[in-house]
Amino acid sequence: MLSRDFYARPTLLVAREMLGKTLVHVGDDGVRRSGRIVETEAYVGPSDLASHARVGAKGRAAVMYGPAGVAYVYLVYGMHHCFNAVTESDGYPGAVLVRAIEPLENADRGAGPALVCRALHIDRTCSGLDLTNSSLFLENAPVVPDENVSVGPRIGVDYAGEWAAHPWRMWVAESASVSRPRLSGLPLNPAMLG
Repeated sequence: MLSRDFYARPTLLVAREMLGKTLVHVGDDGVRRSGRIVETEAYVGPSDLASHARVGAKGRAAVMYGPAGVAYVYLVYGMHHCFNAVTESDGYPGAVLVRAIEPLENADRGAGPALVCRALHIDRTCSGLDLTNSSLFLENAPVVPDENVSVGPRIGVDYAGEWAAHPWRMWVAESASVSRPRLSGLPLNPAMLG
C-alpha cells in the first residue's frame, strides 16, 4: 500500500505518478481484483469549475476537503460509479479520477471510469475508505517514463468552460486500455506538474 505522503502532494503530480500503479480492491466476497492504472484525470482546488469541490465542502464533495489518501466514489447518471483518490492537504480539495485500467487479477478491462469501478467492484460504499489501510488501495509499481505519457483536456466537463481545456488528463500512450484511444494528446511536459 502507498503511504499518505504519496497522496498529500500537488494533484497534478499525484495524477502523473498514479500511472502504472496497481489499483486493488478486495471485495466483500474476499476476492482480490486489480488493474494497472493507465489513465487519470486531475481536479484541483475550489475554483476548478470542472470539480465537484466548486460547491464547497458540502454534500458529496465534502470528502475532497478532508485528508489525502481517502477514496472519493460518486455516482453519475444514476448508475455509474467513479473512483477518485483525494489529494493535497486537509482543507484544500483535490482528487484524481482513475479513468482506465489494464486488468490484472480477477478483473475485466476498465476502459472508462465506470468500467474501472465495475471491473474492481467499487461502489459508493467504498467512498471514504482510507487508501492507506483498507480493502481499497494502490500498490507501488515501476514508474511509467515521461516519454510514454500523453496529456490532453479532461473529458465530459464542457460545462466548465476554459477549465475543461486544461491538459489535466494523463494516460500511458501505448496502452490499448485507455478510455478514448482515438483522441490524440501532447507529450507530457514535466514542468506542468509544478
